[in-house]
Amino acid sequence: MASDTTVVHVTHEAVGKIGGIGAVLQGLFTCNSYLDTIDRSIIIGPLFTIEGSVSERLGEDGEVLYSSIDGFVNTGYAQAFCKIENFFNTGIVYGRRTFVDEQTGIKSSPEILLIDVKYLHKGVVNEFKKRLFEEFGVRSHLYEHLWEYEQYIRLAPVAIAVLKVIGAAKDSTTIIAHEFMGMPTALAAILEPSCDYKTVFYAHEVATMRRIVEEHPGHDTMFYNVMKQAHDDKVYVNEVFGNQDSYFKHPLIEASKYCDRICAVGDNVLGELQFLAPEFENAGIDIVYNGIPAYQISTAEKLASKAKLQQYCDNLLGYKPDFVFTHVTRLVRSKGLWRDLRVLKHIENEFRNRGKTAVLFLLSTEVSQRRSCDILDMESTYNWPVAHREGWPDLSGGEAGSYTGIQEFNAQSRNIKVIFINQFGFEPRRCGRRMPEDMEFMDIRKGSDVEFGQSIYEPFGISQFEPLTFGGICVAGNVCGCTGFLKDIADVESIQNVIIADYTNLQTQDNLDIEDLLQIDRSVRNRIEASVSEKVAKEIIARMPQNESEIERLIETGFELAKNMSWEAAVRNYLLVSLQKALDKQHSQSIYTQT
Repeated sequence: MASDTTVVHVTHEAVGKIGGIGAVLQGLFTCNSYLDTIDRSIIIGPLFTIEGSVSERLGEDGEVLYSSIDGFVNTGYAQAFCKIENFFNTGIVYGRRTFVDEQTGIKSSPEILLIDVKYLHKGVVNEFKKRLFEEFGVRSHLYEHLWEYEQYIRLAPVAIAVLKVIGAAKDSTTIIAHEFMGMPTALAAILEPSCDYKTVFYAHEVATMRRIVEEHPGHDTMFYNVMKQAHDDKVYVNEVFGNQDSYFKHPLIEASKYCDRICAVGDNVLGELQFLAPEFENAGIDIVYNGIPAYQISTAEKLASKAKLQQYCDNLLGYKPDFVFTHVTRLVRSKGLWRDLRVLKHIENEFRNRGKTAVLFLLSTEVSQRRSCDILDMESTYNWPVAHREGWPDLSGGEAGSYTGIQEFNAQSRNIKVIFINQFGFEPRRCGRRMPEDMEFMDIRKGSDVEFGQSIYEPFGISQFEPLTFGGICVAGNVCGCTGFLKDIADVESIQNVIIADYTNLQTQDNLDIEDLLQIDRSVRNRIEASVSEKVAKEIIARMPQNESEIERLIETGFELAKNMSWEAAVRNYLLVSLQKALDKQHSQSIYTQT
């Protein structure tokens, strides 16, 4: 292993966990396989705001060592940083951020660099844009009015300059571009003549394909059948769905073909990349699955957490359910939340016959965390979260749309109710006085009988499988990348802990061409969803544990599966292998030894 192996992560989640990339960083930086192999880790991103104090710049787990915004200096790099700031007309915040796995105690503190890109000298930026067009065909003038694009273009030349002065411009340095946001910096590294950087595109999704799936009424039912046929016909996305260059993320993603390696977090992501253009058919793409939590608990611990959830339901609705269903997710169209209700309707009918009850805790929001005082006020005024009202501090526009479907379901059902908790955090100080005082976020993971995750677009889906290690039954769509990981390590037909819902099965043997498949609309999808949701409901009912012995068995098998899908396994068996391939393009120095 090279003693000076450096990995630079370029992302918008440098300071805080916003979505999937933040979860990946948390997994990597608390994983022994990663920490034992990579000597130095650096995270780079834009500085989104100059508001607040110096102590807040890198978040609550950060330590600021330098901030030109605040005139704070506690590093020997200060003089070099000052020269860069004057040349580019920028501001720099540098320090460390500590990542901790509360369950294992593993922690690390990678370096953090935030760049204020708002007022960069135009000449430097325009010269970089010119090079991007000349070398990679990226036409930045089409998108520079979009700040979401422009800020990452501006970040790139400053990031490369800073890496030089902190001693990270070495042949053993690999720059990982997390999604389109990191691609400009990766391209700038390729253009840099003074260092033989290695570059990796970490494809947490393929944004071009996400947009198509989400916007087309046929969603995944249409798209993945079309993509499969397109692969057979050797045609690509621009030919099938029209030119995608109007979407600002597309040219940067397409430019990933110039990187030394591409990491695709799921099997479908690999297929989506190959659907971009012919060059990706032979590009160096590796499937690099994400990891999931793998912690062992006892049956008593699970039942204790479930009891808290049952008591919470009793406090809210006046009954203790036999079973607890959960769905912890972001509130976006791709999560397919309506499919949960379709499945629950079928379970409801059976539960009426059996005299069983359940509750679904839907923990999801599309806005920032509400203030505790607002939660308490809504709770006392109109019984939040049982009831909701449109407008801040309660329902946002997207939340109101989801709540409409929930209201309809709750009005028609007797034995199953849905509680929509549109608040970040799952603890009393965030969710009100009727939540049990000793409730913790992990209780919704440990105590869940069934976790839903039937997304229409899900490159991996860590959240869907988080209750697996605690004996929860996980219901995931076949388009979710996590199901590919599961199939890679186990025989899915013999697994009781996971139900894979296939909403892309057209249930026909007819040979359809692409034009026919493109006609799959909402009505076709609805028919397929009605059929598949009934099958999923039957599987859930059949697999629900009826006694402690069955719960114990689900915990044992769930933990064994999770252990083989943990971050340790994902990093050791997939990520480090891919990073080695990137290094091998320049030299044979090994960063990885199989153990």
